[in-house]
Amino acid sequence: METREILEFVKSGAMSVEEAEGHFRRQPFEDMGYAKLDMHRKMRSGFPEVIFCSGKPDEFLVSIYKRMAEADGQAFGTRASAHQYELVKKEIPDITYDPVSRILKLERTPKERKGLVAVVTGGTADIPVAEEAAQTAEYFGTNVERIYDVGVSGIHRLLAQTDKLQQANCVVAVAGMEGALASVVGGLVSNPVIAVPTSVGYGANFGGLSALMTMINSCANGIATVNIDNGYGAGYIATQINRLAYGGNNSDAK
Repeated sequence: METREILEFVKSGAMSVEEAEGHFRRQPFEDMGYAKLDMHRKMRSGFPEVIFCSGKPDEFLVSIYKRMAEADGQAFGTRASAHQYELVKKEIPDITYDPVSRILKLERTPKERKGLVAVVTGGTADIPVAEEAAQTAEYFGTNVERIYDVGVSGIHRLLAQTDKLQQANCVVAVAGMEGALASVVGGLVSNPVIAVPTSVGYGANFGGLSALMTMINSCANGIATVNIDNGYGAGYIATQINRLAYGGNNSDAK
């Protein structure tokens, strides 16, 4: 239960002051032994804790999802496998899984989406990382425009989308190979660009290092670069920028 919701309950008389006080006295994290769930993160930063699924033991992951579902009716996890989805689904039947982005999500109450972020890819092979960014932003309450497969080898495809790019409060540019997409986008728009290098490419791509180096050395202004394949990080920052642009408040979860 969120702070504002508790206060509204007290205001309407649906909850006593003593009951509300009990909620606020709870410690800001829940110690499960193998995990310490940050239950107050949404209150502090406007974003709830997200689960990084890869590498977590099966029983731990299931228990974490169950507890977060009980506490808030929602849970968002990245880098999940189909095996992990099947395990969690046995305990939480309404959990959903996207095999492209590898996002494992419970969202019982749909969120209102505001503003606009554009997520752009150089190629189709970059879509898994782009979808991680797009679905992260959507989960946090952002409208997302997807513009896929508009890499610089056919730059007319990107230029045809200029109007859409310029309308967005932030653009997430996702590309592998040499990573030139972010620089071109940066020269077309006035709002911030978040560059996401991907590990897509041939041998000299070095698992995304070539794209990373291009992006952090870009001559275009207004570009910030996240780590290789870090779609989640890009979607999070894009949402922060988007909230500021439409007058939202990053200190709450609206």
